[in-house]
Amino acid sequence: MAKMQAVRYHDISCGHRVVGHEGKCRHLHGHNYRIHFYCEANSLDDVGRVIDFSVIKEKLCMWLENNWDHKFLAWNNDSLMSGIHYSVNNDDDQTQADRQHFNESIVWVTFNPTAENIANYLLETVGPEELHGTGVTLVKVVVEETAKCSVDCSI
Repeated sequence: MAKMQAVRYHDISCGHRVVGHEGKCRHLHGHNYRIHFYCEANSLDDVGRVIDFSVIKEKLCMWLENNWDHKFLAWNNDSLMSGIHYSVNNDDDQTQADRQHFNESIVWVTFNPTAENIANYLLETVGPEELHGTGVTLVKVVVEETAKCSVDCSI
């Protein structure tokens, strides 16, 4: 049987900064990301599918929507972001609601949030967790930062 993949993409808006970047990307900025998920199974289901597209949406696209959309990915080793976090959480003039809003807006990640590391995290961490028990494997993730620039990460 031919190898088949079910593919679905999802668009999110998300901010980041690339620590150590030699150009503009070292600054706080954001992208309208388009993220493609490529799923494979050892065999087709009884209907003749790798997986229903709605399951990819429910498991992977909604994970993006709920966890990263309209948020800022900050590397937990980024001294700039750590300084901002410390300042926000120790400023007596801010309301508790302002602090909470700031903290809900930042997603602390264990990697420098390059497109490559984002794709790898989705492929190796999020995919296996979200697709557990479906009999389907996430085998490739493509992260488009812009219409001209993308990263392809696959197993």
